[in-house]
Amino acid sequence: MAERKPRPVIIGDYDPQWPVAFAALRQVIGAALGDLAVAIEHVGSTAVPGLAAKPIIDLVVVIASRAQLPAVIAALARLGYIHEGDKGIPGREAFDRAGPDVPRDGSGRTWPDQHLYVCARDNAELARQLAFRDYLRAHPPAAAAYAALKRELAREFRHVREAYTDH
Repeated sequence: MAERKPRPVIIGDYDPQWPVAFAALRQVIGAALGDLAVAIEHVGSTAVPGLAAKPIIDLVVVIASRAQLPAVIAALARLGYIHEGDKGIPGREAFDRAGPDVPRDGSGRTWPDQHLYVCARDNAELARQLAFRDYLRAHPPAAAAYAALKRELAREFRHVREAYTDH
């Protein structure tokens, strides 16, 4: 796959279509994985009602154990996902898309931007992501402060995505 030019960091207002898009993605991915998926979680800023975010749906497929990973990689490949390894976060496997029609469900539809990960249910990164999401959902003032920080960092590091994420 050709290397992509980094896109600028743009934080937008909350979009009520984000959970709708997640539900559609979960349905297609869940159908392809069947019992391999213990759960499919919506994480990241688009998973927090009212929170400003980059318009990218973050999903984590939770599996019982890493022993299932080869079968999960194969099933996701049939949908058009490309396994990229852990990208520096042990136990969290990342996937890219072979095109905007991924997951390929036969509809030909174009899906929203997304980050797909796979973790075993005992993974520390998964626990951290779920705890952070749930905290922000339960504490709107903290979510508002986080949104303000995200907007400030997006202005400062608009063209340096890695610096935005690091800060």
